[in-house]
Amino acid sequence: MMLGRFREALGDAQQSVRLDDSFVRGHLREGKCHLSLGNAMAASRCFQRVLELDHKNTQAQQELKNASTVLEYEKIAEVDFEKRDFRKVVFCMDRALEFAPACHRFKILKAECLALLGRYPEAQSVASDILRMDSTNADALYVCGLCLYYEDCIEKAVQFFVQALRMAPDHEKACLACRNAKALKAKKEDGNKAFKEGNYKLAYELYTEALGIDPNNIKTNAKLYCNRGTVNSKLRKLEEAIDDCTNAVKLDDTYIKAYLRRAQCYMDTEQYEDAVRDYEKVYQTEKTKEHKQLLKNAQVELKKSKRKDYYKILGVDKNASEDEIKKAYRKRALMHHPDRHSGASAEVQKEEEKKFKEVGEAFTILSDPKKKARYDSGQDLEEDGLNMGDFDANNIFKAFFGGTGGFSFEASGPGNFFFQFG
Repeated sequence: MMLGRFREALGDAQQSVRLDDSFVRGHLREGKCHLSLGNAMAASRCFQRVLELDHKNTQAQQELKNASTVLEYEKIAEVDFEKRDFRKVVFCMDRALEFAPACHRFKILKAECLALLGRYPEAQSVASDILRMDSTNADALYVCGLCLYYEDCIEKAVQFFVQALRMAPDHEKACLACRNAKALKAKKEDGNKAFKEGNYKLAYELYTEALGIDPNNIKTNAKLYCNRGTVNSKLRKLEEAIDDCTNAVKLDDTYIKAYLRRAQCYMDTEQYEDAVRDYEKVYQTEKTKEHKQLLKNAQVELKKSKRKDYYKILGVDKNASEDEIKKAYRKRALMHHPDRHSGASAEVQKEEEKKFKEVGEAFTILSDPKKKARYDSGQDLEEDGLNMGDFDANNIFKAFFGGTGGFSFEASGPGNFFFQFG
């Protein structure tokens, strides 16, 4: 017992009471060995036998209480495992192991729950300790495989599951885990192949099927969600791509690739504040030049988004040519010129006057290559000395149309106007 060889000690203690059934110390030793090995029921019988022989034996009284405590922790753990309250199971097993330090069954249950809680190094350590003492322990092999499986090392995990099944062909958990691992590996690889071949619809279907195999495999599922998000972005389903990436980071909040993919989708959908937040998270984790530049670009776009969108005001694309900008100004300036709305209500006149001024602002900036370049780069034009509140939109209008004399809008029918130079 002092060497920790409880099974050998148990054999000796049992032999001693077979030789002399009234040997109190022999029964105590047998009970202590049973309890250390986690067999609390057998231990209780031994301690009760001691009390039959010596009802005042305080050691037997205390050890009987200890055995009852272990039995109670076993019952609680069994219920909590079914409830998937794995933290409570670990707590119960730690308490039980104080009285049963050599019980492999308790250690395995603790290790399995640690794995299910994502505490893989701790789980691996417990299982490895058991395998050092018993290399054929199927439960310990299963737990080692489970840790690898949940860490997305699926190929290595399968090897452990297969080894566990060699030792115990009826090991249900190892059998199920092995089947899930092989199915996940196959679906994921098929999805990756379809993606590389440009068959995005098939890739989406395969990743979706893979996600349904095992909801407990958090790391693999995080990658599958991110992969499916990439497929959705290729299909221009950007909101769906954002949702997939969000699911990925919910499962694994350290998954940089998912943050980067989601940030790009936010950029593509002009949700710049969200993009900046994701790029900041990435840069805090990995301070590379590339990540710094991505963050800077998002910050520039965010700043630009909070200014007036002169392209939108003119109704042109950001890559519009000089002629397209002029044509757009002509159309919008005539549309919003105050004289055209002289018969409208005061509220409408005020709104149209505001739009006419904004059209003039937009043309002033976008028709000047230097100003346009500064605007496109996100620079603050007012900081550059361009106070857009001081210019006269009418002067721009006159200069553009070349009218040195008068000009007027006249009605030619309900809702129809024509522009006339003087």
